[in-house]
Amino acid sequence: MLAAGQIHHGDAFDLLPCLDDGSIDLIICDGPYGATPNEWDRIRNIQEFNLKLIRIFAAKLKDGGALYLFGKPDCLDFVDYRPYLNLRSRIVWYQPSRLAQGRISYTNNYDIICYFVKGNRPRVFNLDDIRVAQLVELEHRRRCERVPSVANGKFGKTRFNAKGKNPGDVWGDIKQLTYKSKELVSRDALNTIQKPEKLIERLIKASSVENDLVLDPFAGVGTGPVVCQRLGRRFIGIEQDKRFVDAANTRLAEATGALSGKLL
Repeated sequence: MLAAGQIHHGDAFDLLPCLDDGSIDLIICDGPYGATPNEWDRIRNIQEFNLKLIRIFAAKLKDGGALYLFGKPDCLDFVDYRPYLNLRSRIVWYQPSRLAQGRISYTNNYDIICYFVKGNRPRVFNLDDIRVAQLVELEHRRRCERVPSVANGKFGKTRFNAKGKNPGDVWGDIKQLTYKSKELVSRDALNTIQKPEKLIERLIKASSVENDLVLDPFAGVGTGPVVCQRLGRRFIGIEQDKRFVDAANTRLAEATGALSGKLL
């Protein structure tokens, strides 16, 4: 079993077998997309690559455990993942500010985050921890709630909640990092590797509780481990680029110092 609380240097496919089956509560997998010229992203067939990961993850997850798998819109095309995990949602992480301009087709302005569960029901889904602001005018919302199917029928749970609403499966409220972002560790990690802490935080809050064990098999510069540490989750990180492992460990140490300062 790989030690928790560490980012292990190595290839994910070499180290994942070291994990005990049924030991992981949540997996955040922001690995290769097979869509860029970067050396680490040169995947011959991204669908087969992701299916191989899903097979491994299914064994390592606890019953009801969750997997969030990042990718482009075609990341699961042409493969049958159903024998292993249950796909609950394809979350669209919408980025209208992307600069690319398609010349013969439409520019891709979103990434996909595939939300899987091992089994039929998630062991954890903390909706109240991830609610977002209601964007519908309150008076209009109340008129909608007077509809019989809401007032007395099966849609009663859609009524107004003062804490906010379910974020749904299209997320445009969390922006990608830029060169000016304070949390950006390295320009080499911009967009393709380093995701915003706020994005990873939503996933971890939704699908884990304190002291759960979270696996980040492509840890990059350590965003997942840093967020886990802040939220009181245990983590196991894996990263094959030694430069990023060093950067992530520095980031973790700084976050630990900041957290200790707050406690004092």
